[in-house]
Amino acid sequence: MYDELIAFVREWYGSTETIPLSTPRFGNKEHEYIAQAIDSTIVSSIGHFVDEFEQLVAEYTGSQTAVATVNGTAALHVALRLVGVESDDEVVTQPLSFVATANAISYQHAHPVFVDVDRKTLGLSPVALDKFFQTACERRGSKTINRHTGRRIAAVVPMHTFGLPCNIQAICDVADAWGVPVVEDAAEALGSTRGGRHCGTFGRIGIYSFNGNKTITTGGGGMIVADRELGDRARHLTTTARTAHQWEYTHDDIGYNFRMPNLNAALGCAQMSRLESFVADKRALGEAYARFFDGCAWAEFVNESTDCRSNAWLHAILLADADRRDTFLEQTHAAGILTRPVWTLLSELPMYRHCETDGLTEAQWLSKRLVTLPSSTRGASG
Repeated sequence: MYDELIAFVREWYGSTETIPLSTPRFGNKEHEYIAQAIDSTIVSSIGHFVDEFEQLVAEYTGSQTAVATVNGTAALHVALRLVGVESDDEVVTQPLSFVATANAISYQHAHPVFVDVDRKTLGLSPVALDKFFQTACERRGSKTINRHTGRRIAAVVPMHTFGLPCNIQAICDVADAWGVPVVEDAAEALGSTRGGRHCGTFGRIGIYSFNGNKTITTGGGGMIVADRELGDRARHLTTTARTAHQWEYTHDDIGYNFRMPNLNAALGCAQMSRLESFVADKRALGEAYARFFDGCAWAEFVNESTDCRSNAWLHAILLADADRRDTFLEQTHAAGILTRPVWTLLSELPMYRHCETDGLTEAQWLSKRLVTLPSSTRGASG
């Protein structure tokens, strides 16, 4: 039943070998920059490649500052602290996300609240968010309180799933009306835009990930983007909150050893020079997938919304028959085409089953049908 798709993927990549889901691509510049970092002997969390990588991301996204971290989870953890999330607060987020989204909330000893997603964008639904605030919350002075638990709602964390921009401006408008800051989880969305504005820059603060399978990679790494004030605070906290001095080691807060090493940043600088070409290649694949699935009876290709440009990190389809999901995965894997189901909903994981939800009708529907397809770039390295 899926032979035509298998043949299409093999033809696109020109390979009879196993076709992975998403792999990085490196060339001469990556080797050159890493060699420079090694030769400098400055391979840890200081060095000019760290500064350059931060500047490149800030300029590319239009952010005032960018702060490089060891991974995207660390970036999100610090971002939540920076907007004032404290112990026993609640943070509203979506259940359709990688586990790091909820884990970062837990690292602040706060409680995730899971609100439904849009079927079109796969991201947090502003309609569901507004309904949650209207039915479950109330304002008490400057605070928004969950009437069910008595806890403060300290932040909203939408996530741009697979690089598809969620309806982020509407989400920010709802959160702003309730005095709740938005922390934008753009881990998968560097290079994605809505209305010409980069994902990650709509909220009070945003984060990216540079894990090995992302559109560009530093092996492991993340980035916080924010205004100057929050960015300076992020840089201080992620550098163990050490006060500036030529030789003294004095620290004025409980900070974190979360800064990206220079060696990883060297890789990031080289990758940034190729980001737009990677996005173009991935988007070309997306257009080819869309043509392949046009009129298909057994699956629908997930396209970006109007006025959006997705970085096309991962391409996804919705299977018409939820009962055939595992059959699809088994047959494609047996043929060496490494498709993948969407994550188990965070609200169904054992450590988060107790968390409040709004019913999650759309998320549950999607979780039974949504699978991702091979999405790596192709072409000559350089």
